[in-house]
Amino acid sequence: MEDHEIFKNITVLSLEQATVLPYLSYRLAMDGANIIRMEHPVYGDPNRRVGENRLNEDRMYTYFLTINCNKKAITLDLGTPEGKEIFRDLLIKLDVDVFATNQLPRNYPKLGIDYEAVKSIKPDIIWVGLTGFGPESNEPAYDPILQARSGLMEVTGDKNGPPYVLGVPLPDMGASEHAYGLIMKALYKRAMTKEGSRIDVSMFQSTVSWLTVPITQTKSFNKKITRRGNTHEFFAPVSVYKTRDGYAYVAVGNDIQWERMLKISGFEGLAKPEYARNEGRIKNVDNLNRAIEEATVKYTIDELTALFTNATIPISKVNTIEEVLEDPYIKDEILSSTDAKTGTTIYLAPLPHTTSYVKSVNRKLSFPPRFGEQNEEIYMNTLGYTRERLDEWKTKGII
Repeated sequence: MEDHEIFKNITVLSLEQATVLPYLSYRLAMDGANIIRMEHPVYGDPNRRVGENRLNEDRMYTYFLTINCNKKAITLDLGTPEGKEIFRDLLIKLDVDVFATNQLPRNYPKLGIDYEAVKSIKPDIIWVGLTGFGPESNEPAYDPILQARSGLMEVTGDKNGPPYVLGVPLPDMGASEHAYGLIMKALYKRAMTKEGSRIDVSMFQSTVSWLTVPITQTKSFNKKITRRGNTHEFFAPVSVYKTRDGYAYVAVGNDIQWERMLKISGFEGLAKPEYARNEGRIKNVDNLNRAIEEATVKYTIDELTALFTNATIPISKVNTIEEVLEDPYIKDEILSSTDAKTGTTIYLAPLPHTTSYVKSVNRKLSFPPRFGEQNEEIYMNTLGYTRERLDEWKTKGII
């Protein structure tokens, strides 16, 4: 079996909405797994109507398009007796390997999607529940709320300014990545033992887990950790500095790099005994950074980058997103998907690593599915229901 075929027989049935679970199932889709996203036939995924309506089509807004390629979409009301029977057929006839949901835990029993219920139908199922605060909590949570509660916002922003949210939804995407790893572990366990697994991921705990240094410093040494703008709590000089034509981020990580920096024209005046060690530079970081900027502002970004790179001192221009897209390390890793219906092509962020599956399809993905687009394919062709039955269920609002 080729590497890109490893997941071709893995089927994921995902009762998903918003970001955290759609991103997880997208990551699995990029491994070549078969992803079937399930939505309520009336309400659907609210993110389908977020962003701009560039396709001039309801429930296909731009925000939804970013993490839903290479999936199929069906609709089903699990709150009805018929819906529960159809769900049972889906699990069995599709031979579902992974069932995932980001519903509130209080909805598990009434929808018939709790672990015990699903396991009774499919004993080797890998069941995944993504929640804001764990399976015992029904407290709703959105990404910025988790950023606030977890302390991420406390450590993000200017030193004397208000806390800021991050520019990316780390609680959403971080929990997705943690769940992704746990699913890999569960698949390995099942391959070895034939046993399924229950996976519960708290987005809150997942988010707090990233605060390694702040937690240890606060709890162990009673050190106050809070926002510091663009500087670093433990290293200096580390910050954004003005140049003649923009901003550059410089990160001096050790005393050897500092010594190299002092040999660059314009920085010789910083060779003071109190700055020889990182500890001394940290103690006077505000004055130090002002002095550094007096030197950096005399250079263009390209000039400064060339000098620092030649001295093996980490530096980067603060790029716009447009510039990131043209970076030689990224440019050829961008994914794309073209809509057969409208001819619209969308471009997607590169993966953490380019999978063998994505290479096998030349980084070209299937377009995000319309609302219930695969209802007929799955309910009729795979499950064997008749057209009359589907029409009946559609009339009743079951699909």
